[in-house]
Amino acid sequence: MTKQLILCDCLGSQTIDADVITKATGLSCSRVHTALCTKGIETAAKAIAAGEVVIACQQEAQRFTELAEDLEAEIPAFVDIRDRAGWTEAADASPKMAALLAEGLLAPPNLKTVDVVSSGICLVIGRAEIAYPAAEKLAQNLAVTVLVTDGSDTPADRKLDVVRGRLKRAEGTLGAFTLHLDALQMAQPGGRGAFEFDPPRDGASTNCDIILDLSGGTSLFPAPHKRDGYLRVDPGDPLAIADAVLQASQMVGTFEKPLHLLLEQHLCAHSRAGQTGCTRCLDVCPTSAIRPDGDHVQIDPMVCAGCGACSALCPSGAIRYDAPPVDHVLRRVRVLAETYLAAGGKAPRLLVHDEDHGAEMIALGARYGRGLPADVIPLAVEALAGFGHAEMLASLAAGFVSVDLLAAPRTEAEPILAEIALASAMGGADRLRLIDERDPDALSDLLYAASPAPLTVAPVLPMGSRRQIARLAGKALLADATGPVALPKGAPYGAVIVNQEACTLCLSCASLCPNGALLDNPDKPQLRFQEDACLQCGICETVCPENAITLQPQFDPTDAALSQRVLHEEEPFPCIECGKLFGVKSTIEKITEKLAGKHSMFQTGGAGRLIQMCDDCRVQAQYHSTNNPFAGAERPRPRTTDDYLSKRKDH
Repeated sequence: MTKQLILCDCLGSQTIDADVITKATGLSCSRVHTALCTKGIETAAKAIAAGEVVIACQQEAQRFTELAEDLEAEIPAFVDIRDRAGWTEAADASPKMAALLAEGLLAPPNLKTVDVVSSGICLVIGRAEIAYPAAEKLAQNLAVTVLVTDGSDTPADRKLDVVRGRLKRAEGTLGAFTLHLDALQMAQPGGRGAFEFDPPRDGASTNCDIILDLSGGTSLFPAPHKRDGYLRVDPGDPLAIADAVLQASQMVGTFEKPLHLLLEQHLCAHSRAGQTGCTRCLDVCPTSAIRPDGDHVQIDPMVCAGCGACSALCPSGAIRYDAPPVDHVLRRVRVLAETYLAAGGKAPRLLVHDEDHGAEMIALGARYGRGLPADVIPLAVEALAGFGHAEMLASLAAGFVSVDLLAAPRTEAEPILAEIALASAMGGADRLRLIDERDPDALSDLLYAASPAPLTVAPVLPMGSRRQIARLAGKALLADATGPVALPKGAPYGAVIVNQEACTLCLSCASLCPNGALLDNPDKPQLRFQEDACLQCGICETVCPENAITLQPQFDPTDAALSQRVLHEEEPFPCIECGKLFGVKSTIEKITEKLAGKHSMFQTGGAGRLIQMCDDCRVQAQYHSTNNPFAGAERPRPRTTDDYLSKRKDH
């Protein structure tokens, strides 16, 4: 059955062209209602009872959901075209409405989750005068222990467990916190007057599910607002404390935590042979969920907050965002652009925002202000920092003339700005920006004032890894380029420059290159390089014993980046015995000159000639030499019949 789209102009506050929407999306549209949620509720009930319904209203989704449950019918799908498109100063927002409807009907991917269990064991940290009142409120629902940070007396009340101590370290997350303390003192619940404390002892540890930190000191964790189960508030703000107490009281039960990332360790270029290479994910992770693990990294999925910056920065694709996957985000981008253009729209602009702050900014600007321009299409994403240079370039190559990212109050701007700089150098110059605006009206004015130049790009289908997608899109955007373009320092694309005078062709760089960008030639002394595969991880530069390698960040959109080129080669040396080519001629001649006749091991017996022999001839020469290192004691002659007969004659 074909889905039917139920339209409503919300008391005449928006203009809807059903014909344009039908033509662009293929959906069967109803007539345009005026008050579907009130006067037209009977019409909505009939449509819902018939099934396969999409209602173009998000505000009243709860009302229509309850109606479907009462009718024992399938709950309809909902798409918002009012706040994001209909409420605008623009004369015609029909192409934008069609794009939002087509994108909203895409099947969502299945997200992977893991259960987190919290039994309600809570630790409250702070001065007694602040911590005790908060703990008493929590004790009604949770099992509470108070870690007092001052020398106040303990109340003679057993509703709370009270301890003193010096908190050294904390680790874990909601349902699985572990704390390590020194000078721990437990309250003794006995005697007259205030409870006394045990003598202090070091090296103690304890577990809890929730931490309410009212100490006002340094946070126990990096990025504390991203740590599930850790509530850190200003002890001087009563309203914040009350809100934190309410949040803590609700953190009991079983919760689903999304598994944000996929890690393929064999692709990781963190280290090889003990030499550190790429550390981009380690440097950018705000929660320290990523840690080194030998030649690779490991991710603690329970600590990961899903900001997505690591996946955007990972040069090899070892870390991939999976909630939702990147290919689903790019599919949404492609559907938005294609549907908008098919509906007659021109030069669309993409506004990427988070699902909380950004969505609220757009809704407020639409209800009380100018709304979004008709050519600005919003895209809500789970992780704003995960929308990296590959996604930006793919958006431009899909048909958008610009990409704006709307920052939230707690957005880490640094990795996003780095990705914008990289994407700008790869073909998105003057078309990408990070908007840090808190006023909905100011946001609208900023978007109305912008007018990016038209962009003509050959259509690109974003397929493959993020690295492949970025290369395809960059090549389309730099179609006129005849050679490499410079990239910012630290970019994951570039060339390897070899000082041929210093390089001895030891090939240690090729043997440790994690992505096969540096290769040897089994037939001759040669170092080859394929720029498309280079991650600029720096391992080759680190391991080179001659310091002959430097990295050069650049992006070559031509096919030359896909082919192998020779960085350094030398004439091979012919074995003096069999003539077989082996080794590097200049290196063998230098070694011979330095050792033959001078070093104690090469002064006699023609040992210096061994340096000039191939492996096979060297073994043969040593075996037949006077001081054969492979020779043992002389073997006894086999006894024969004549030996036995001669022995008889002697007797």
